[in-house]
Amino acid sequence: MREPNAIDFWRGVALVTIFINHIPGNFFERYTFSQYGISDAAELFVFLAGWSIGLATRGRDGTPEPRLTTVLRLLSRTIEVYRAQIVIMSLALAMIAGCALYLDNPLILEWHNAGGFFADPIQTMVGIVVLTHQLGFFNILPLYVVLIAIAPIVVLLGRVSRALVLALSFSLYAASLVFEWNLPSWPGEGDWFFNPLCWQLLLVLGFVSNEASRENPRLRSLARRLTPLGIALVALGFVLAVWELRPDPMLAPEPRLVFTFDKTYLSPGRLIHFCGMVLAFQAVYGLIAPRVMPLARFLSGLGRNSLAVFSMGSLLSLAGQFVRFQTGGGIIVDVSVVGSGLFALGFTAWFVEWRARKPRAPRTPPDGAASRPASPPA
Repeated sequence: MREPNAIDFWRGVALVTIFINHIPGNFFERYTFSQYGISDAAELFVFLAGWSIGLATRGRDGTPEPRLTTVLRLLSRTIEVYRAQIVIMSLALAMIAGCALYLDNPLILEWHNAGGFFADPIQTMVGIVVLTHQLGFFNILPLYVVLIAIAPIVVLLGRVSRALVLALSFSLYAASLVFEWNLPSWPGEGDWFFNPLCWQLLLVLGFVSNEASRENPRLRSLARRLTPLGIALVALGFVLAVWELRPDPMLAPEPRLVFTFDKTYLSPGRLIHFCGMVLAFQAVYGLIAPRVMPLARFLSGLGRNSLAVFSMGSLLSLAGQFVRFQTGGGIIVDVSVVGSGLFALGFTAWFVEWRARKPRAPRTPPDGAASRPASPPA
């Protein structure tokens, strides 16, 4: 088990923020950083995924691991994330159906784009398996599946030339903004909520940042000197968010996605604001962790087990939506829902690590072996 560190800590912060924000209207939502800036926890989650890929594909001595090992490692992770998406989608649909039956309210079957499944389960089931049919609030993992699937290309190209992988990534991002490229949804109409053709840039930036800072300490020094710029960008984002000063997509010039704050396409405004967040908060963990070590351990534990915690958090947030819908919400309900949810997330992280530490039971010896004395050493 890793000791608390900045990467796991901030990933834990992102997981808690996503859990709270996926229960719309709750009291604590107003205190998440997504309410005070242009970007939110989704950018942080994807950027840290790219940074973590850079760490995971190197040996303990910092040298790159063999190419085949890297490909197999990332392929294995892709399968894990894909499996998690299929499982939580199935459970979410069952929860929606069960709630509709329990409350005798068929309108609940329409929640979060679930109506297509109950109206046409044959085609929609295929769409779920191939990731083209996604429920609202359950659309981050499909993006993650695609990004981890292309990560071997990013890593292997990055070892040849980081400038090349950045250029290719930015070119795909820019073209997707200008021509509004996206992956289509099916069998329903529309596109992916998180466009992988654009969000891949954030993964690449995380990976390249890790690789470059590892090999060139001067870049870390430069990043620290740019902290005031990051603070200025965060302050600007605060003003724009609090006063709701956002460009009108109908009045924006072409290509309009370049000048709006579109989340689906990770518009430049969101990307720039997130980069400012990274610069502004890069030293915060080192300052606060020694003073709030129990909290740092809790959040780092969530971050170490991000897939299990995110999956559980997605289902718990859906359950929290049902509770608020039935009770009407309120501070007591919100404290109960969010408090019990955070406890469950912490327990999930602990349970995953407990299973990993639990010693395996010894294999049962063949019949009669137990009655025979052990042979003396030679």
